[in-house]
Amino acid sequence: MTIGLFTGSFDPMTNGHLDVIARGAKLFDKLYVGVFQNDSKQPLFSTAERKILFERLMTDFDNVEVIVHASDLTVNVAQQLGVTALLRSVRNAADLTYESEMLYYNAQMTGVETVLLMARPELQHVNSTRIKELAHYGADISRWVPDMVRVELEKKFEKK
Repeated sequence: MTIGLFTGSFDPMTNGHLDVIARGAKLFDKLYVGVFQNDSKQPLFSTAERKILFERLMTDFDNVEVIVHASDLTVNVAQQLGVTALLRSVRNAADLTYESEMLYYNAQMTGVETVLLMARPELQHVNSTRIKELAHYGADISRWVPDMVRVELEKKFEKK
């Protein structure tokens, strides 16, 4: 059985994230989506809110399970789950450099393989930070995020 783990802060999740999950779900018998807390980022959505949103978005995938993890190395969580490969996405050269470094350390520490998926050309420039900025100023972000996420972003910025 092949088991994948795709992790990130996903604050907020984008169509790029969902595309990687859909493609990854076809590559693995089981795919965990790990909503991880990243202490270096100040999230707009709580970890619990992100998990709930993801679970609502994953109803079409029988082999995808959403998990939350507060603080541990991804490879440690992967070992605990019996993961056979980490799933990562690459949008550009900077992502490739970062992911190749992580790939090296993850493999050295645990031997867990990493599968890299290139972002589709129409999604290469989509990132959560830019989406939050655009949403903050009331821009139409509907082409880059699921409708459910757009609605939740609008609610967040109405309060501010």
